[in-house]
Amino acid sequence: MPGVIRHDFDKLNRLPPYILAEVIDLMKTARREGEDIIDLGMGNPDLPTPPHVVEKICEASRDPRNHRYSASRGIPNLRAAITEWYQRRHGVSLDPEREAIAVIGAKEGLSHFVLMTVGPGDVVLCPDPAYPIHQYSTIIAGGDLRHVPLTPDTDFISNLEQAMERTWPKPKLMILSFPHNPTTVVVDRGFFERVIAFAREHDLMVIHDFAYAEICFDGYQAPSILEVPGAKDVAIEFTSLSKSHSMAGWRVGFACGNPDMIHALGRIKSYLDYGMPQAIQIGAIVALRGPQDVVTHNEAEYRLRRDALVEGLGKPGEGCWKIEKPLGTMFVWARIPEPFESMGSLEFSKRIVREAGVAVSPGIGFGANGEGYVRFALIENRHRIRQAVRGIRRFLRDAGVGA
Repeated sequence: MPGVIRHDFDKLNRLPPYILAEVIDLMKTARREGEDIIDLGMGNPDLPTPPHVVEKICEASRDPRNHRYSASRGIPNLRAAITEWYQRRHGVSLDPEREAIAVIGAKEGLSHFVLMTVGPGDVVLCPDPAYPIHQYSTIIAGGDLRHVPLTPDTDFISNLEQAMERTWPKPKLMILSFPHNPTTVVVDRGFFERVIAFAREHDLMVIHDFAYAEICFDGYQAPSILEVPGAKDVAIEFTSLSKSHSMAGWRVGFACGNPDMIHALGRIKSYLDYGMPQAIQIGAIVALRGPQDVVTHNEAEYRLRRDALVEGLGKPGEGCWKIEKPLGTMFVWARIPEPFESMGSLEFSKRIVREAGVAVSPGIGFGANGEGYVRFALIENRHRIRQAVRGIRRFLRDAGVGA
């Protein structure tokens, strides 16, 4: 009987274990045993897509003309709607033919762009911590990843400059995302002016993942990197309707910016896919051009969930856990309470599942500089979040924290 053939995949071997999966597996096991686990781990939006968008997608899906292959770049009306959104929201003028492209969610578009433009020997700068695909798209493409610390006690631009001085060969690309997942860090337009000046000085391409463009709180408004003069010389920005319009499952995103970078993304997409189903593209047009009440509603709902979590955990008394309120994203980034710091974020997250009935994401899953933190995703309703607060406070009280 012939032996089993073992296949060795170099790129697969370069990818680290998916640490977040350990907490997910623990949560699933507990649920199978009948335990009620509140999932604040994976950032999977629970808010429904607006009814008028769903109705339009259903209507369009019945039209045989939408049963054929679509355009991988996005149909013209969708690209026009995308550029209208940029003009309306950020005062940025874009050519829908050369400077805009539809993608099957920002994650697909970003990873395919990196796959097209990065190869062996190419160096990519990326914050640490970061959303996993920002780092691992480089590894999948065969490039060389350099981590740039994104920490409360350092200046990120200064860290970029140090990374540039210490790196050979010279980096080709940097990947950013603000409002930031997982740390919830937000920036102003002046920050992007420094980024663009840095990129132009060092002949760097810039990817900006703008997934949380419209999930901002307390008067903060997130700037687009494309607002900065000269940004279109070096930058491409990815945006998504997943959070703002509750269309995560429909996989609707777009990229705008430098025409050559848009062309490169369009070229690889022409080989790999036929774009979003056309009925969904039509629904996306309605989402962008129609009433924007859903954006205001979603923003308000995430703010109320944030307040329920942060204020509930921070209330003085036994089990108190002081956490700073984020100004953007659908997450809360929290330093582990001091008595648990030595066990690390993964073991702390496992313990919260077992003893508080709440799943969170360990910071180490987002990079070395995420150690010492956990991320809460605001993906349960306020009733469930208050229930999670009670479970966590009980767990912390039993451990003697916050007395």
